Amino acid sequence: MTNRIYIFGAHSRAQTLGVYLAKLNKSLSIEAYLVDNYEPNPKMISDIPVISIDKDTGLNIEYPVYLGVRGVYHSDIITKLKSMGMKQIIPVTLDLDMELRNQFLEVHYAEQNRKFEKLDAYCAKSSAKLYVIKSAFDKPLQQEYRLTAFEEELQVGAQLTDSKICELADNIGENISEKNKQFCELTGIYWIWKHAKEDIVGVEHYRRHFILADDWKDRMMDNQIDVILPTPLYVSPSLAQNYRDRHVASDWQFMLQYVKETKTEIYDKMNRFFEETSLYSPCNMFIMRKEVLNELCEWMFPIIFACAEHIGEREDSYQKRYPGFLAERLMTFYFEMNREKYKVVYVDKNFLA
Repeated sequence: MTNRIYIFGAHSRAQTLGVYLAKLNKSLSIEAYLVDNYEPNPKMISDIPVISIDKDTGLNIEYPVYLGVRGVYHSDIITKLKSMGMKQIIPVTLDLDMELRNQFLEVHYAEQNRKFEKLDAYCAKSSAKLYVIKSAFDKPLQQEYRLTAFEEELQVGAQLTDSKICELADNIGENISEKNKQFCELTGIYWIWKHAKEDIVGVEHYRRHFILADDWKDRMMDNQIDVILPTPLYVSPSLAQNYRDRHVASDWQFMLQYVKETKTEIYDKMNRFFEETSLYSPCNMFIMRKEVLNELCEWMFPIIFACAEHIGEREDSYQKRYPGFLAERLMTFYFEMNREKYKVVYVDKNFLA
């Protein structure tokens, strides 16, 4: 790896990429984050300048440029950079991002004298089902995906529409289906908690599926694995500050205050974890023994319900989904808090266009 590089982008993807690359090569120097003028950008990122390529930048055309932005923008950016004479342009595809993330996590955990375990490291026998969350309001997939034998689609938000798109729906029996526009996949998780009968249950999304070996269930059972989570994602500078920066800070503060008042014994540990940790498993995806899901939901949903009751619904359609954003962080903390109790391993996930 060349020691001096540029990263195109200045937001979360680019900053996370910078952390990955710096961790994997201690002698690496990120000379600058490159941007165009299409959106507001910071002037500096951790003492590294952010430079607009729309100006006379004096960039060294020999330095590699890693593209730390969404793939949909790669083609136009590559054309721009080539017109400037840049010789080495490295698009960070989903596969490369996955590879760098896994390498980063191995180093990160090793520095803490911990082992980063992936399901692939293990070579039954019980019932298992991965519920693939799907909504009548989802956009059609451009890529074909065929469900595996252990996957079944679950329609969420079924109470909000007359369209029936799946055999299973989250408005059957005890449910919170009517909250789906705010709670998103959590209405499906709630339904699985209350109704699923399988020994092992999982949640995927219609666009996101775990990348699993054919014998994943046998490996899980034979090695007494309790939980499979998505490979953690790094965010900067911490889970707490990242949430405050990207979402509504007062929502985060209320969640912590509620825990402080109702779960006093874990508040200090939770607060310290969120302020000091930058890794979390995103998307509210998982595979776990059903009894573990029961314990997680009994702990997590009262917190989520209390936040929703206090905060209410926000007008912004994105920030309105705060129950799901909080749940991602809470689930991560729950398994860190119980890491001596449950055996947790990690698996990569795909993303379908």
